[in-house]
Amino acid sequence: MSAVRIPADQVELDGELVLPPHATGVVLFAHGSGSSRFSPRNTYVANVLQQHGIGTLLFDLLTKKEDQDYETRFDIALLTRRLLAATTWLQANPETQTLRLGYFGASTGAAAALQAAAQMGNDIAAVVSRGGRPDLAGAAALGRVSAPTLLIVGGADYGVIELNQQAYALLKCDRKLILVPGATHLFEEPGTLQQAAHSAAEWFAQHL
Repeated sequence: MSAVRIPADQVELDGELVLPPHATGVVLFAHGSGSSRFSPRNTYVANVLQQHGIGTLLFDLLTKKEDQDYETRFDIALLTRRLLAATTWLQANPETQTLRLGYFGASTGAAAALQAAAQMGNDIAAVVSRGGRPDLAGAAALGRVSAPTLLIVGGADYGVIELNQQAYALLKCDRKLILVPGATHLFEEPGTLQQAAHSAAEWFAQHL
């Protein structure tokens, strides 16, 4: 694991890059509001991906100061810019520039992942959303996403299920929606996060 600093806007974002031997690709993690690169759920998913030979970049979308502003946490355009900056950084990094890239988004991070994927086109090989708000990406961006997209939602995450179904209907790419039985928004129920992580790993392994 190597600690990295990613220049974005006028700030530097802290991150952790892990590249397993013979990695086929790298997945950038876009965390949800009020979270960071230390999100225990994203860290768990990242570990599962690494076991499948997939590299991971966990990084802070916001600085500590920015994260104290509640409105900034929901500024999807800002979060998207930060994700695009990290993508550009990976594309220029000698260690990763030949690897295929994917996005994993949780909560509001899923909207940023889909907006970024819409802008990056074929440079992004796959997108996974877990307990995400893909609807916040907006209809225009959702219609432009070309990367195969997997939406994972808790089967007991009422309200968010419907928002994911609406977003799913607007996607024109290769897409799939999985409901994890008994899971609520944070996938805290026994075995549910493992199920989500393995679904994500299979999706990325197939498309990266």
